[in-house]
Amino acid sequence: MTEAVAGEGFLLGCISCKRREEVPGSAIVDWHYKAAGTEEFIHIFQYDYNPTILDENFEGRLEWQGTMGTKDVQTGSVFIHNVTYNDTGTYLCTFHRTLYFPLDEEHVVISKEVELTVVEKANPELTAVISEIMMYVLIVVLQLWMIGVLIYCYRKIYAENEAREARKAARSQSKLVKLKDPCDGINLE
Repeated sequence: MTEAVAGEGFLLGCISCKRREEVPGSAIVDWHYKAAGTEEFIHIFQYDYNPTILDENFEGRLEWQGTMGTKDVQTGSVFIHNVTYNDTGTYLCTFHRTLYFPLDEEHVVISKEVELTVVEKANPELTAVISEIMMYVLIVVLQLWMIGVLIYCYRKIYAENEAREARKAARSQSKLVKLKDPCDGINLE
């Protein structure tokens, strides 16, 4: 998910989980942006238990979507509202985590880069296209199978009705044969 549609929103995801939950910790999340064709990153956002937008180009457009209500941040995602073509570039998410051990503190820095390309219209993903094709193929196959089952059941019911009618006719005929008038010696057929 590195393509954003111009004029819409886009979630820049960034997750950094601790290996051991029982170790208390705290984290500060920084987001940096490097425009396409430039070499330097610009500090655009910081979450230090309070979201702060640091670049005027992103003012009012960045929204914190990460972990809230704790100093031990695990998810550092931000949402960009009203994406523009100028947002194309590389985003760098950095977790500055401090782990509080009984005898010492350990500082860990974890970084993740996200390449963002802004397009005019969303391109369908290959898995979505394949899923849609498979859905239609499955619908057609299931309908054909259902028609086959209906034909099979109809033929079976029709054959049972024919057999029942034949048995009724045979019983009726055998009853008629048994009914003969003993007085005149003529058998009814």
